[in-house]
Amino acid sequence: MRLSNVLSKPPASTFSQVENFLGKTKLGRGKQRKVNAGTVGLTYFCNQCDDDVTFTFDGELFCIGITDRLVSIDCVLTCPLCGASVPVWFLVESKEDMLAPAPEVRILKRSERLTGNVQLKHGHHPEYSEWMEKAERAYRDELGAGAIVYLRKILEDVTIRTAVDLGIETKKKGGAPKPFKEILDSVETQRPIIPKEFSEDGYRLFRELSDVVHGDYDEQTGLKKYDALRRLVVGVLDNVKNAQELVGAKAALGWIEGKEGQV
Repeated sequence: MRLSNVLSKPPASTFSQVENFLGKTKLGRGKQRKVNAGTVGLTYFCNQCDDDVTFTFDGELFCIGITDRLVSIDCVLTCPLCGASVPVWFLVESKEDMLAPAPEVRILKRSERLTGNVQLKHGHHPEYSEWMEKAERAYRDELGAGAIVYLRKILEDVTIRTAVDLGIETKKKGGAPKPFKEILDSVETQRPIIPKEFSEDGYRLFRELSDVVHGDYDEQTGLKKYDALRRLVVGVLDNVKNAQELVGAKAALGWIEGKEGQV
C-alpha cells in the first residue's frame, strides 16, 4: 500500500503499513522534501459540476518534518471535470520509525481550505450536508460535544419534518414544543423512521446524543462515541429516504390504496 491510499481515506485511529516514502535520510524539523507517494483522491461537492466529485492530486507531495514520527504533508486537489481546486493539509504519524522499509502510519488530522466552488461531499442526504459537514469538522478539530450537537440537530429535524408531513401536532396548545419523545413515539406509530435493527432504542439514541451535549460526558467520550452515533443517525436518514423513494415508486405505478391498477 502506498501513502496515497491512507491519505485518500478519513483519519483513523489505527495504523496502516505503507511503502517507504521518505527514503533513507531523516527529514529534519522544518525541513521540506518532495515525495512521490501515488495519487491522492478525496470526494467533495463541486458547485460548478453540481455533484460529488473525486478531486485528485497526482504528483510530488510537499512533506515537512516535525519530529522523528510526525510529518506535515500539503497538496492541492483538483476536480478532473472543471478544474476547481482545494488545498488539503495532513498531519501524518508513524507508529515507530518513519524511515522503515514499510512504516506503519495514520492520519492524525486532516484539514482543507474549501473555496466558494467546493464543499464537503453531499452524499445521499444533501438537505443535511451542511450539518454533517459541521459535525465532521468539529470531530476533526477534536470537539466531541460540538460534533454531537449537529448529529442531535439532524435527528430532531428529520423527526419533526416527518411528523409535520404526517399531520402530527408538534406543539402544545400554548405554542411550546411537545417533548421530543412524545413526537418520536407518534411518528413511530404511523411511519417508523428508526431502523428495525435498533427500533426499541430510538429515544435512547436521542438521549445519548443529549447526554454528550449537556455535559454528562467529557470531550474525549464524545469523540470516542462519535463514529457509532453518526452511523445510527445516518441509518435513520437512510430509512426515511428509502421510505420516501418507495412511496414515490408506488405512486408512479399507480399502486394507490383502493385504486390498484389505475394510473
